[in-house]
Amino acid sequence: MTMTDPVADYLTHIRNGLSAHKRWVDIPSSQLKKRISLVLKEEKYIDDFFFISDGPKEKIRIFLKYDYQNNPVIENIKRISTPGNRVYVGADDVPRVLDGLGVSILSTSKGVLSNKTAAKLKVGGELICEVF
Repeated sequence: MTMTDPVADYLTHIRNGLSAHKRWVDIPSSQLKKRISLVLKEEKYIDDFFFISDGPKEKIRIFLKYDYQNNPVIENIKRISTPGNRVYVGADDVPRVLDGLGVSILSTSKGVLSNKTAAKLKVGGELICEVF
């Protein structure tokens, strides 16, 4: 069985891990998933992540983050651009999520960035997902 949208699978692993109150989730690795994980860590939506080599395949272990009442820090994580419907935004149209409380992740010419960093660098790109 082939995977048509690995990023949606990545986001679903995180969503399911949070709903099951897992400490971490293991996800098959790719360059795009590594960069998304880095943005999530920079924006403090996950505790940490590292890579596990399992023979020829590499996995990302993502440590999920919860608040002091054991509620997930990520309330909603949603895929915006899909393989069948790519969504692109210009530098002036980078969306703010929940009036700045959330973050959207973009794939730009400068790499995978949060909406805040993309606005500072004045670049647009493909809108991958929204997190809040």
